Amino acid sequence: MDFTGFKGLTFFLSYSIFSAVLGMLQFGYNTGVINAPETNIEYFMKYVYKSRYGEDIQDEAVQRLYSLAVSIFAIGGMLGGFIGGMVANRFGRKGGLLLNNILGIGGGCLMGFTKISNCYEMLFFGRFIIGVNCGLNTSLVPMYISEIAPLNLRGGLGTVNQLAVTVGLLLSQVLGIEQILGTNEGWPLLLGLAVCPALLQLVLLPVCPESPRYLLITKQWEEEARKALRRLRASNQVEEDIEEMRAEERAQQAEASISMMELICSPTLRSPLIIGVVMQLSQQLSGINAVFYYSTSLFTSSGLSDESAKFATIGIGAIMVGMTLVSIPLMDRTGRRTLHLYGLGGMFIFSIFITISFLIKEMIDWMSYLSVVSTLSFVVFFAVGPGSIPWMITAELFSQGPRPAAMSIAVLVNWMANFLVGIGFPSMKSALDNYTFLPFSVFLAIFWIFTYKKVPETKNKTFEEILAIFRHGNGRSMLNCVNALEHLPGTEPTVGEEKTQQDSFANPFEQQLFRSTYSYCSRSHHTYPIASAGSEHSSHHRRESCDRPPPPLPPPRFPNNAV
Repeated sequence: MDFTGFKGLTFFLSYSIFSAVLGMLQFGYNTGVINAPETNIEYFMKYVYKSRYGEDIQDEAVQRLYSLAVSIFAIGGMLGGFIGGMVANRFGRKGGLLLNNILGIGGGCLMGFTKISNCYEMLFFGRFIIGVNCGLNTSLVPMYISEIAPLNLRGGLGTVNQLAVTVGLLLSQVLGIEQILGTNEGWPLLLGLAVCPALLQLVLLPVCPESPRYLLITKQWEEEARKALRRLRASNQVEEDIEEMRAEERAQQAEASISMMELICSPTLRSPLIIGVVMQLSQQLSGINAVFYYSTSLFTSSGLSDESAKFATIGIGAIMVGMTLVSIPLMDRTGRRTLHLYGLGGMFIFSIFITISFLIKEMIDWMSYLSVVSTLSFVVFFAVGPGSIPWMITAELFSQGPRPAAMSIAVLVNWMANFLVGIGFPSMKSALDNYTFLPFSVFLAIFWIFTYKKVPETKNKTFEEILAIFRHGNGRSMLNCVNALEHLPGTEPTVGEEKTQQDSFANPFEQQLFRSTYSYCSRSHHTYPIASAGSEHSSHHRRESCDRPPPPLPPPRFPNNAV
């Protein structure tokens, strides 16, 4: 096997990644753990209600209480995702994760002692607290990993986020079977085991370094950043990383203290923000939660016993783990955009097959097996693309300044969509019956088209190079960059000339785009887009190689108050 793609994966980097993704394992575990003991939890709620009020509670009321226990987790996740950026800036990525474990331990203890206390309100409160914990994890962990990973490994290591989620889901499914903890006596322990990832992270994470980018750019602690890089890279040669961060630091001076509202209103950052949000929606509105909801009944309809169907559902979790492992080396070879397109396309095809199998399963005996195969294939393609890429690419689309705010918005949207699917799916199932998956098919088609048209490839690009892809819609920024690039190759501008060209930008973000594009082309001799600006020139694009300077363009005409 070829391991050249894993150059730079040191022991200490692996240790730091493992310690951090325990937070994503926590997220996966608590997402799936509530499903298996549903009957046991409802029985407990009936018992507590009767002991309090001396009368039986109606089945509909019990179902509402259980639904509250399930959905309040997503409400906590929204809150955690919303404050994730503020926590990352205030306490650091590592510091925020360490503090977050207090919530993990507290929420796990509340859920674990629910039955002993004879108080189902403790379950609600515990699920809410652990939801806040998981919301913070989904914001902090991808941010931390993307900032400590070397450029050539950032995609593969970013996939470890989803791997940890799938392992957590599988673990909750395995422990939740009746032979282990899926009993009236065992379900409190099943829920209380949420303290274990938090405790383990509290033990392992203090040894890990803080994000070097956070240390250098946010805290201005260059020596601490160098020490962190030397440990992560197992080398004293960290100047290339430091220089990249210094370039980002210069950009940070123009975009410091970017709030969510400023991020939303920024013309330069609006496009990557929309992409990040849509990528998160492509994960939650793909129908994967509906597949998990349907899986047991699908396998039962194919002729499996109830017990066998439960084990087959565990098999789905195992497939997700296996396919996520397969996607790790592909992420930095095939690319994020390509894998996401494959994933969405495959899910679209098999969602159609699932609908067909629902419609004619009673007419053709073997059609029920098509639904099983389609379900498994649907999960395979989810693991390849939408399962892991949205978390990773959202962190990649932004530089240090706006990244925390962008992650907060994206994670908030992810949790909101998660909540809406969880609340709305039962009603949608009742209304649409066999056509339940058609809305998801429509969403998948829309997301595929959006990804094909709008999402850039971020493979092997620095954060600054990714930022250079996005520019103002009027083309002014890129035109100034092109004017500067007329000096390449062999006729690089002097420091004074470069500074004059850079200072010609009225907007700080345009200055950053100049630095990013100039550095990218002069260093790597990649191709770059050329666009004319102003009402007198056409807006078409053409591509020229940095190895051959483009023909001179007329200078742009800016209004005096151009921004």
